[in-house]
Amino acid sequence: MQSTGPTILVIGATGKFARLVVPELARRKAVVRALVRKPSQGDGALAAGATELAIGDLRNADSLISAMAGVDGVFHIGPAFSPDEADMGVALVEAAERGGARKFVFSSVIQPTNTRLKNHASKVPVEDALYSSRLEYTILHPANFMQNIGLAWPGIVESGRFSEPFPNEAKVARVDYRDVAEVAAIALTSERLAYATLELCTGMFNRNEIASIMSEELGRTIQACEPSFSQWAAGARLPYGDRELQLLADVHGHYSKYGLGGNSLSLAAALGREPRSLRQYIRELVQGTPPAVPARDKEKKHG
Repeated sequence: MQSTGPTILVIGATGKFARLVVPELARRKAVVRALVRKPSQGDGALAAGATELAIGDLRNADSLISAMAGVDGVFHIGPAFSPDEADMGVALVEAAERGGARKFVFSSVIQPTNTRLKNHASKVPVEDALYSSRLEYTILHPANFMQNIGLAWPGIVESGRFSEPFPNEAKVARVDYRDVAEVAAIALTSERLAYATLELCTGMFNRNEIASIMSEELGRTIQACEPSFSQWAAGARLPYGDRELQLLADVHGHYSKYGLGGNSLSLAAALGREPRSLRQYIRELVQGTPPAVPARDKEKKHG
């Protein structure tokens, strides 16, 4: 059956995180239009679940206006550590207004006003542009993504070590980005979260606690380890240059001193259920077959 819902332009539909928004929108009968930079990326966007493609570039305002034709809403998550991330986000907000979009969901970051961290501070101009626009905005402040653990999972299983470059005892707020994606889709396809700014967090965990959960779920010991940043970055083989690595080092330096706070209240309220737990996420990694949504949520939607 052809979708009859709103048309939503998704920025980064082929990326690791924005692509998780696509099936949530499709589940709510939205038409998903993916912004891609070149036609060769179209297959990846369609495979992620998009039904339409728009060729455009966040650095080309005219292409953004064209991509907005007939669009009801926009989902945006900026490219991590890009030096012009703020400029691209502001340009997208302006294009959404000029192009006639009504809704805009921005996946920002928890504690964006922690301007000591430049990757957090880069979100502030985009939020400011939304607050000073005529768009019906919803701004999401997600904590550290559990999916980052998933990216490291093969190495964790092989080595028996869970390593991050800050103290094992430092508590860091985490969230399953699938829950963030669901909140984004709710905001884009209903009025319930209009004009909300939401901290999205499942809970705070230190690495000893996470390694203990991993050990219990795997049935063998996973050791919590604290390498230096340079050792960790070399092992992770991150696709970053010196500037991006320094920004990431600053983030982990902040975690070393202060951890990362977060509260699950607003995420649970936005979802209408308890968020996915860290144990559930790790159990799915062990099983290798993560479901699209929790079983209890499926029952609620169809009950």
